[in-house]
Amino acid sequence: MNYIELQLRLSPDYTDILTAELGELGYESFIETDEGLNAYITEPDFNVEALMELVAKYANQTAIAYEVSSLEKRNWNAEWERDYEPIEVANQVRVRASFHPSDARFRYDVVINPKMSFGTGHHETTAMMLEQQLNLDFMGKAVLDVGSGTGILAILAAKMGAERVLAFDIEEWAVENARENADLNECPQVEVFQGTIADVDPASRYDIILANINRNVLLAEIPTYVTLLNANGYLIVSGFYEHDASDIQQKAVESGLTSVRGMANNEWTSLLFTNTNEYPFAAMSLLFM
Repeated sequence: MNYIELQLRLSPDYTDILTAELGELGYESFIETDEGLNAYITEPDFNVEALMELVAKYANQTAIAYEVSSLEKRNWNAEWERDYEPIEVANQVRVRASFHPSDARFRYDVVINPKMSFGTGHHETTAMMLEQQLNLDFMGKAVLDVGSGTGILAILAAKMGAERVLAFDIEEWAVENARENADLNECPQVEVFQGTIADVDPASRYDIILANINRNVLLAEIPTYVTLLNANGYLIVSGFYEHDASDIQQKAVESGLTSVRGMANNEWTSLLFTNTNEYPFAAMSLLFM
């Protein structure tokens, strides 16, 4: 069966929103690009009127351009295996697919078969999140992974000693993939559900919260993350550009957090916060590394 490729050029702030909307229309897989988003759907399920209605829905909020093309049937698994290369983070983490051999030189061996979801570590934001995690003590901790995708962040948390990891995503296929990857990595302490931050028990508390999503979601949800954070807990965020870092930092500080460390790579940013002023490297102005 042939597939339709939809190439969307739009603001990165709307990538997650359009991914969710297109998923409701039957699109099966998504790839983030430098210009926006590529989405794929089988030809019989493609509806051009539904697509035009969706674009019109957001036309007043952001500029959206799109192109549609038909793809001949291919061996997608073979092409993915050909292009997927392991990545290494801070000489400690190696992220690989199940068809790659392990490498004993790395402390943490993370196996990710991404299928249709994101988070293989190849994107700058995911790699920075992994590196930020290496700076924290996860032993015996409770962790929340917001918008978990492949589950890569939750899996590293478990491998670093977390006692309990709750992860969630709005996409059913992402949840299934994260569960499969947790099993591949023998991480039974990782629990994954489909939903949003509103579905997390407000009475629950976490020592570390991980959120690799986008600027708009972070600005809306950081106050909620803080209510779920234990005293002396940490929040790591990414998924936004450097020029948005000040807005994210301001929201976090207004919510009671202290800036600890910032990282930047290819215009993308990751920030680490804590809800105590006792962190030895804390500073009123963000420290970029």
